[in-house]
Amino acid sequence: MDEMDLLKRSGGPVTRGRLGRDLAALGLGEGDVVMFHTRMSALGYVAGGAQTVIDALRDVVGARGTLMVTCGWNDAPPYDFVTWPQAWQDAVRAEHPAYDPDLSEADHNNGRLPEALRRRPGAVRSRHPDVSFAALGAAAADLMADHPWDDPHGPDSPLARLVAHGGRVLMLGAPLDTMTLLHHCEALAQAPGKRFVDYEQPLLVEGRRVWRRFHDIDSEEGAFDYSAVVPEGRDAFEVIVRDMLAAGIGRRGRVGAAESHLFDAPRVVEYATAWLEEKLSE
Repeated sequence: MDEMDLLKRSGGPVTRGRLGRDLAALGLGEGDVVMFHTRMSALGYVAGGAQTVIDALRDVVGARGTLMVTCGWNDAPPYDFVTWPQAWQDAVRAEHPAYDPDLSEADHNNGRLPEALRRRPGAVRSRHPDVSFAALGAAAADLMADHPWDDPHGPDSPLARLVAHGGRVLMLGAPLDTMTLLHHCEALAQAPGKRFVDYEQPLLVEGRRVWRRFHDIDSEEGAFDYSAVVPEGRDAFEVIVRDMLAAGIGRRGRVGAAESHLFDAPRVVEYATAWLEEKLSE
């Protein structure tokens, strides 16, 4: 979609001031700790791009507030490299760069905003290579500190701390199935058939590159088999979020040209964890 199409769809340029007014009308406010997911093209033509979105969010949450995004690691070795021919595995183990929170790019699949935010002065990125998050603001250091190596979506993860801070989740035109907080619900849910993955990635430990083994829910293929409770062709996370909205949890509004949603993180976890345990235990 070219610039003129975006301009027409958003009724003119989406500026920092316009974004701020729309975000405030949606319910975001001073002092909020908010994890946000964004599809830039849905917003329309944003004058200044990703940096304008971050500036507008900071305007609304203020100096006492905090912004958080999911990053991951774009250039992480694939989980299945251990199945490659031995010579290829040896080459990766010998020379693959270690994860560096300051330098390693956020996963491109998460869009432009995570990389833009993590590069901001004062931003803090968590230490976990595969499941890293980044935050900017008053609570950033607390949210990101000591990210557990194993079960990195579970208790004491940045997601758990978002909930403990009474945080919020903002979907800025982003597909509902991209709500990362639902992986925290999967990690917490006491339901049969939970699926896990084990994988290896390189870290820097006291200046040395060290390979470490990690254990987590399977957030790539799915922590559960949802086929019995989700209609064919539908995404489980989208179904859960739409059920949440139907239950009166979350607010809808337009930010720029995008239909957007704002949720209170504790209510998301309470509802979605119960949904998983009820549906998957039947």
